[in-house]
Amino acid sequence: MTDNRCGWPGDDPFYIAYHDDEWGVPEWDSRALWEKLILDGFQAGLSWITILRKRENFREAFAGFDPNIVASWGETEVEVLLQNSGIIRHRGKIEATITNAQAWQKIEQTQGFDRFLWDYVDGAPIQNHWANMAEVPTKTPLSEQISKDLKKAGFKFCGPTIVYAFMQAVGMVNDHIATCSAHARVKKLGA
Repeated sequence: MTDNRCGWPGDDPFYIAYHDDEWGVPEWDSRALWEKLILDGFQAGLSWITILRKRENFREAFAGFDPNIVASWGETEVEVLLQNSGIIRHRGKIEATITNAQAWQKIEQTQGFDRFLWDYVDGAPIQNHWANMAEVPTKTPLSEQISKDLKKAGFKFCGPTIVYAFMQAVGMVNDHIATCSAHARVKKLGA
């Protein structure tokens, strides 16, 4: 990819690879969507690069982000995770991950977590055409609605800003700036 990209990854090769290869690519797998929502929840108050650099540690610590496994965890697993220096050791976020796995199971059984989320955008990514990163919102009325509905379903650490960052990451919304080399490629993936 050329240097025509969104400005947020800067010159960090790890961050550039995430931007170029993953961010904004539509994700329709229920388990993978849950993983990304959980990671966005862990990001609250931190930078995304911090979470991204620890992602493999998170995957190992949370059983490959299998919500069916995590849903059965209790205080013993919480205590083990609080000792794991490879992840963010925040009791509230760890406990919320277990609660969110249980909420995911209910949604997955009734309609599918993927359908639950993608129905908000009629199954196709919202295609924005921002001229620069200053135009990109941090939340929208849609992310506020999804946040409200997730909380009603039992999710935690899913405020509207977290949900919007999640929507960007999983390609529910294409927020690559219009001049970014990834914008057109991501748009095609969502067609």
